[in-house]
Amino acid sequence: MILKTLSIINYKNIKEATLTLSPKINCLIGSNGMGKTNILDTVYFLSFCKSHTSTTDSQIIRHDNDFYVVEGTYEDESGNEEVIYCGMKRGTKKHFKRNKKEYKRFSQHIGLIPLILISPADTRIIEDGSESRRKLLDIVISQCQPEYISELISYNTALQQRNTLLKMEEEPDLMLLELWEEEMAAHGENVYKMRNAFIEQITPKFESIYNDIAQCHETIKINYISHCQRGDLLDVIRRDRHKDRAVGYSLHGIHRDDIEMTINGYPLRREGSQGQNKTVAIALKLAQFEFLKQTASRTTPLLLLDDIFDKLDSQRVEQIVKLVSSEKYGQIFITDTNRDHLDEILKHTSLDYKIFHVNDGEITD
Repeated sequence: MILKTLSIINYKNIKEATLTLSPKINCLIGSNGMGKTNILDTVYFLSFCKSHTSTTDSQIIRHDNDFYVVEGTYEDESGNEEVIYCGMKRGTKKHFKRNKKEYKRFSQHIGLIPLILISPADTRIIEDGSESRRKLLDIVISQCQPEYISELISYNTALQQRNTLLKMEEEPDLMLLELWEEEMAAHGENVYKMRNAFIEQITPKFESIYNDIAQCHETIKINYISHCQRGDLLDVIRRDRHKDRAVGYSLHGIHRDDIEMTINGYPLRREGSQGQNKTVAIALKLAQFEFLKQTASRTTPLLLLDDIFDKLDSQRVEQIVKLVSSEKYGQIFITDTNRDHLDEILKHTSLDYKIFHVNDGEITD
């Protein structure tokens, strides 16, 4: 999938812009805080129906304005055109449309335009708690397996209902409790199978990409950890029901899944340097890109690289440049404050490219 044109009105600090894009490499240059990341965020928005950086839609609307509009015209591998539109007035719900037809549910859109975003915030995958790593799984798998979202939503509904019963002062209805536990287990097992299959597929890709970037003999491993690995999930959930009742929430289930990362056999979050952590985060995202390319309707995902060269030594920067300059990647968006990095990428490729300068929300070609 290729994004041909992008129109933006009142999105964060961007008052109005219409960009005609390269089908290969699009470089966005500017100082920090000028709006480069906001442009990438509009591209992300058109894939996921939400911002990558803002928690609520109202935060997107430019100050002192009452609405925002983002529209992208895409072309798929068969040459068919897709127009994706989103607009919202302050105080009302947003409208998300594909070829002028509004979606009933945003989840229907996820996966149409697969996308991988790599940003400085990705080191949180290593540094933060397990929720960040589960979110990583959810974002990628949902783009290639539509049933994943529905299974996860059903699981979370059952989890919330069970937790409500566990919090009750009086003894909860046992039949109702068992019913929600059965729902949790059934949907949780399905989510686990899809997560486990994903980890098995990306692990060799991840290790290979990390070694290409690091050019050293570090041993990096990722390991998926889940309560489903302890046996039948329904038995695991019910085994410690009395403990759950004491704390008022469910201690076991796929909502506690995690990914363990190690370097040379030691926990990465404790032993990894800034450069190693960032390299792991980038390698994970590029492995996800390859996974989506093979599974998401055989459509090459968009690749967004937001200020990824910071805190990396010159050797690692050089290896990343070689990787993203190859023809196996489709359309790429790159932001940087340093023109030298972008010139290095362009020097290594014969692919078509465009350069945009961004200054206080104004974009010039």
